[in-house]
Amino acid sequence: MDKIQSVAISPAQLSMLQKMQQNALSASQGFIAPAQQIGGELLASPASSSSGSFSQMMNEAVNRVDMMQHTASAKQTAVETGISDDLTGAMVESQKASVAFSAMVQVRNKLTSALDEVMNMAV
Repeated sequence: MDKIQSVAISPAQLSMLQKMQQNALSASQGFIAPAQQIGGELLASPASSSSGSFSQMMNEAVNRVDMMQHTASAKQTAVETGISDDLTGAMVESQKASVAFSAMVQVRNKLTSALDEVMNMAV
């Protein structure tokens, strides 16, 4: 079998490869970045004093889920009353709100079980 001597790589792929190599180097040194940006979207917010407390972060997450549910409800009402004919958009928003709510419930359950474990630890 012949070995491939070179492969053409696009600038976007090269940039992503360099970021992956930097992340691998950081992880191997025991440093993990508090936030990663992919495609211009912030995937995780850094846990610094400027971002607020854990309770503030959870409150903001609950508020975002609540806003998604209100948006979905408003779109569904608009379709039901005939103001809008965007049934697809209403269904997509409804599914987004449903998934966000399910994720929030799972996080709550994990936090509750973790707190129970801490409370049951022998001191």
